[in-house]
Amino acid sequence: MSAIELHRSILPNGLRVLLVPDPATPVVGVAVHVDVGFRSEPEGRTGFAHLFEHLMFQGSESLEKLAHFRHVQGSGGVFNGSTHQDYTDYFEVLPGAALERALFLEADRLRAPKLTEENLRNQVDVVKEEIRLNVLNRPYGGFPWILLPPVLYDTFPNAHNGYGDFSELEQASLDDAASFFDTFYAPGNAQVTVHGDFGSGGGVDGVLALIEKHFGDIPERPTPVRPSFAEPIPGTERRQSVPDAHAPLPAFAVGYRVPDPTTDLDGYLGHALLASVLGDGEAARLQRRLVHKDGLVTDVSASNGLMGGPLDARDPDTFTITAVHPANVDPDRVLGAIDEELDRLAAEGPTTDELARQSARWAAALHHEDDRVMYRMLGLGARELLYGRAELAYELPERIAAVTPEQVRAAAGALRSAGRAVLLVEPAADDRAEGEDER
Repeated sequence: MSAIELHRSILPNGLRVLLVPDPATPVVGVAVHVDVGFRSEPEGRTGFAHLFEHLMFQGSESLEKLAHFRHVQGSGGVFNGSTHQDYTDYFEVLPGAALERALFLEADRLRAPKLTEENLRNQVDVVKEEIRLNVLNRPYGGFPWILLPPVLYDTFPNAHNGYGDFSELEQASLDDAASFFDTFYAPGNAQVTVHGDFGSGGGVDGVLALIEKHFGDIPERPTPVRPSFAEPIPGTERRQSVPDAHAPLPAFAVGYRVPDPTTDLDGYLGHALLASVLGDGEAARLQRRLVHKDGLVTDVSASNGLMGGPLDARDPDTFTITAVHPANVDPDRVLGAIDEELDRLAAEGPTTDELARQSARWAAALHHEDDRVMYRMLGLGARELLYGRAELAYELPERIAAVTPEQVRAAAGALRSAGRAVLLVEPAADDRAEGEDER
């Protein structure tokens, strides 16, 4: 990966700025990362961080509802937002000539989104429908990212349902929204990333001046102290079963804790390669053993990170193995086979060729993702916000390639020596009363 320029600045109101010019890119991306995710939402208001992300698209100080959309799309751009464990992002990618328009749009809603009772009630309904579609009325909805954490973790931030509980979403008030905005959307709790074509903006100095012009007058507010979400690793296995009226076959997820990438990046990346060795591709160990050799499962996967992507959360985070299996297969038989494969890796490690193959798959996927300005910008912004090192986004392919068989062996041993969570999903007849899904 060629060297990349990174320019950092902090405005007087506390807003952090990351500028990453790329003259070879014909477009420009603007992202605002806010240091609040669903782990930070208040107890009794599950799903509020995601709900608030929706509210940020409902108009702002200077623009009526849908105007933001029209301005971006009218410029030939795309936009979106997303809520994660530890951050929320808002972003758009447009032609370079529309850079100042994008900065105005993002600054206007960071300054004062349009928080009204009508917008709140409307977006509560939108989020509830999203939950029905993505969780309640589909097979394996919320599996495993909603259902597994309450088994593995004990504290509300780590264990609760980040998509939201219907009754708690319905109780959300305008006062809740205003308090959430005032607390977490302070300029000092946010970061602006601009990446791509800086020519129309006058280079790095010109783009920084535009950011100061549009964001600099947002009033400074106290920046919330980021709490630690650390909690002890379970010492034993924890197990829970949940019914699923839509699942055609039983399934299970196994969850383990992974190392903190801030303090043990090598250990974290060893777990990332372990996940690939176990589940990535037809030659992966669990694919060969459970699908092709023993015929115990119809599908199996492994992931280092609850939300699936590498380096997307602070500590604690979760290593998962998921499988779907026929009803006549005892899940403990499948778990036993998984344990045997982990024990084998803990004793012998992967082969050099096996690790090289998985490293190459990682590198190809990372480079393919970086082909798009949007993903490149979001990766830079998230790593800067979470770890203070946007450079990690560019170092990751080389860091992955440098992972040794010993690191993977140690990761497998760490999983086998600690407690874990086992979530069993059991097909069940849908005998709920009408309306009962609105829980």
